[in-house]
Amino acid sequence: MAKSSQPLAPRTGPSLIRRFFFAVASNFDLFGDPIPANHGGRGRPEHMPTVENRNRVNMLLAMGWSNERIAAALRVTLPTLRKHYFSELKYRAVARDRLDAALLMKAFEAAEKGRLGPFLKLVERNDLMNFGQTSRPRVAETAAAEPKPEKAPKLGKKEEALLAAHQPNAGTPMGELMMRRQQGLNS
Repeated sequence: MAKSSQPLAPRTGPSLIRRFFFAVASNFDLFGDPIPANHGGRGRPEHMPTVENRNRVNMLLAMGWSNERIAAALRVTLPTLRKHYFSELKYRAVARDRLDAALLMKAFEAAEKGRLGPFLKLVERNDLMNFGQTSRPRVAETAAAEPKPEKAPKLGKKEEALLAAHQPNAGTPMGELMMRRQQGLNS
């Protein structure tokens, strides 16, 4: 067989595009979930767990979601969730630690590239978590040394208007007259 020196031209055209489109469209539904082989047959098709759904279950477990809420988010029943995602549900207790570890690794990789802010923030949060606190501790000495002054009782609109009426504005001629009158009554 003689080989041609010309490279083969890629096949394009409506037939190839149509075949590619229908091949892709026939494997996934509008939500991006895979369509099982028995689609269109009798009964409801079996749920097909995907890597994306497994990651979603792990993330939702780390955020503290209940099994019922996770099943609703995946649009499956609770028994289906237990059947297909039992290995993820088994590690509910350490899911948050795994998420934190993944976040720390991402922040560490960013710190190696020069972005220290996110890494330092996560390290500080981790240190606070080790001590059972949710925020930075306040210094106890400054809180004890400076007692808070008591606030004056808040007055309502009518009480403020009454006080303002008894204290005339000295910047106006009418206010000056009222002030002289009050001083004359008080003496």
